[in-house]
Amino acid sequence: MFDALKKMMSGGNEAEPRSELDPHVAATALLVEAALSDGIYADVEAEQIYNILIAAFKLEPDKAAEMLSRAETLAANAADHHQFTKVVKACLPGPERIALVEHLWRVALADGEKSHLEDSFIRRVAPLLAVSDRERVLARARAEAAARKH
Repeated sequence: MFDALKKMMSGGNEAEPRSELDPHVAATALLVEAALSDGIYADVEAEQIYNILIAAFKLEPDKAAEMLSRAETLAANAADHHQFTKVVKACLPGPERIALVEHLWRVALADGEKSHLEDSFIRRVAPLLAVSDRERVLARARAEAAARKH
């Protein structure tokens, strides 16, 4: 009986698929969550994520679209972002996690508006990815510089 209660309280079999989540899908879900954090998922943000997938993850366009679609579904159904940050932190090396934070900023800045909600989301997520405050600030500066070029 106690085993059944423990299994029920821990989520039962749901924990297993999460541990098998591809780290790039988890990272993409975080990008989607950054876009959603202000309550508006603009087309320009989705396009920015799609372009990041092609450039950073070296995906073919159809694979990028498929990964984005999967990540959108995961983000929409997620109770919180910890299931994604846990996988990314465990599976991706430090430089890739720092690059992800820069990509989060690029998504947040894609619509041309600075939102305190998006800013807050990234400030909460960065430490969960083991990215220091200094690296987060530098990533934001790089993303802002890139946004000014376009």
